[in-house]
Amino acid sequence: MRFDVTGKVSLDHIYDQPDPRTYFRALRPLDYGVPQQAKPYFAKFITEYRESRHVAEPKVLDIGCSYGINAALLKYDATMDELYARYGDEERAGESRETLLARDRELARSRRPPQAIRFVGLDTSGSALSYAFEAGFLDAVVHADLERHEPTPRQRAELSGADLVISTGCVGYVTERTLTRVVRAQGVRRPWMAHFVLRMFPFDPVERALAGLGYRTVRVDEVFRQRRFASPQEQALVLDSMSAAGVDPQGLEAEGWLYAQLYLSRPHNDITGPRTGTDDPNREQS
Repeated sequence: MRFDVTGKVSLDHIYDQPDPRTYFRALRPLDYGVPQQAKPYFAKFITEYRESRHVAEPKVLDIGCSYGINAALLKYDATMDELYARYGDEERAGESRETLLARDRELARSRRPPQAIRFVGLDTSGSALSYAFEAGFLDAVVHADLERHEPTPRQRAELSGADLVISTGCVGYVTERTLTRVVRAQGVRRPWMAHFVLRMFPFDPVERALAGLGYRTVRVDEVFRQRRFASPQEQALVLDSMSAAGVDPQGLEAEGWLYAQLYLSRPHNDITGPRTGTDDPNREQS
């Protein structure tokens, strides 16, 4: 078992496969479920934007989108349990990629969202992006590493016009460099943002960078289970990293789970500030 510089187990191999089966088989034993917990918060945020800005079809940019999981949950009302069964069951092991794609395209055709949403995915994995686009989960894709490079003119054109920017777990690996480049690709407009960030990663540098671009950020009070630790060694390494950063893991990560927090950012010129809760009864409590 390999670990990255943060102490987390390295799962890089699950993001660059031709289809999502390896992804879901690897994450199922770890009870990975933060996209499901994020779903009602994102849905509420999108609705608030739609109503306040009178936008019929908001354009949502999902940073670190991998196989389009957030898009599938929000556009087609899928659930993580459904996707685990769809890709993780052993009976799917022998199916071809084209068979999987055909079933996913049927899902996209049969479950039209009650209100239109356009999803653009940004990721460094071309394989994951290709699958999500071919399946119909994503409407457009941007294959780029904005941590290392400025967007090309073509990439900038795909990024521009975003109404909302979301992520579920990539911030920490993705930093203020990527988010700053995403915002600057918008020109004068400022999309709303909602980021689920592991507690082990400080959000302060991102918040400062966004403040410099005209944003105000609030943190939602709740904490959200991301996944179980893959091993006692991973837990020990992460707890060491958290302690070194001054983050208290007692009652949370010390109990065997990685936890995330939700940060909502809106431009200062919005009249009302970001709301910090949802009425979803299944939300994780702190």
